[in-house]
Amino acid sequence: MKKIALGFMLAIIGLGCSNAQKKEFNNESLDKKLTTTDSTEVTFENILKNQKGKVTVIEIWASWCSDCVKAMPKVKEMQANNPMVDYVFISMDKAFDKWKTGIEKHELQGKHFWVNDPKMMKGEFGKSIDLDWIPRYIILDKNGKIVTYRAIETDFEQINATLKTLQ
Repeated sequence: MKKIALGFMLAIIGLGCSNAQKKEFNNESLDKKLTTTDSTEVTFENILKNQKGKVTVIEIWASWCSDCVKAMPKVKEMQANNPMVDYVFISMDKAFDKWKTGIEKHELQGKHFWVNDPKMMKGEFGKSIDLDWIPRYIILDKNGKIVTYRAIETDFEQINATLKTLQ
């Protein structure tokens, strides 16, 4: 009976650890192509390479997402309080024009990319980065290493504290 209980506890701990913060992106995510605002395609790997040497916050969002829109004032506050940090916005919008309108409407300052996948969050790119909620924030250090893999709109206190340690 003790062995069964111990096995059950280890299984629960193992499942809990599966949601742990990852330290690097997998090859599947790095190979995915995203669209720029001028309609060219770039791999996620090249986007990340261009961020080397900079502390970076990646926000995955969509203009139709009410939690994303609700978090925009906190994002702008974060940007104002952390001017040395680069911001990369990756949109899961359904359509290119909706995405571009969302950028303008919310006056998002940073680099912008669109995941052109009809399955949006449940598509290949979303699956490759374990996307289960938006907005989602990923923090990279100056070396391009993942410091925070999974943060959501309720984690701004933790996000800001992490950014302060990286600058």
